[in-house]
Amino acid sequence: MPKVMPRVELIEHTPSPDKLISLAAKLCYSDSDIMDLKQGIEEKEQEKFISRLMSYSHLSPIEHASFTFGIEGVSRALLAQITRHRIASFSVKSQRYVGASEDFNYILPPSIENLGAEAVEKFSTQMATIGKWYEEWQQVLGGNVESSNEDARFILPNASETKMLVTMNARELLHFFELRCCNRAQWEIREIAWQMLVIAKKVAPSIFKYAGPSCVSGKCQEGVKTCGQMLEIKEKIQEIENSLI
Repeated sequence: MPKVMPRVELIEHTPSPDKLISLAAKLCYSDSDIMDLKQGIEEKEQEKFISRLMSYSHLSPIEHASFTFGIEGVSRALLAQITRHRIASFSVKSQRYVGASEDFNYILPPSIENLGAEAVEKFSTQMATIGKWYEEWQQVLGGNVESSNEDARFILPNASETKMLVTMNARELLHFFELRCCNRAQWEIREIAWQMLVIAKKVAPSIFKYAGPSCVSGKCQEGVKTCGQMLEIKEKIQEIENSLI
């Protein structure tokens, strides 16, 4: 029963997102024709223009750029977390049409792994038991694959591995990073958020220059529940920036 880890890959994104956002923003303040504006956007000016746009909190033009990520090696518990972000599109592996098996993939929480080999073995044994129960119910329910999977899946745990495609526009991604890169976010969604952030910075450095938890560019929004590690977070962001140079 394999243990899997979160993995993120950029599937598609808006070509030249910095250029598109600069065009959308300039359109708001110009009487020029759209084609004239398109011709007049120089690459060397885009970073400065987007930076000014962000400082004004004029974020609607940023919504024109979108990014689609493939995410796998994550749990159904993660699915419940990420789908709370409503301004996004999700396509998720169905437990109704795609059956599991006794040897289904699962996510091992680091807190259990850190307890040592005995705890990991106990968790693995419990997952194997659930896998057997699942197959028993599939057989009892019989009928076609769709109907047997549909109700047998009720016994599967939150640890069950799933995979998905997630599409967000750049503005929602900034919001996503602010909440989910935070140390107080659930560990699994925090892991994929940081992976997505590194990818986004590579593709659209101007847009995501100050992306990350709220403490990266301002005050921690967690109040008395702050992790107190703002300096460490800023150093982590700087390391990412340096790696992309």
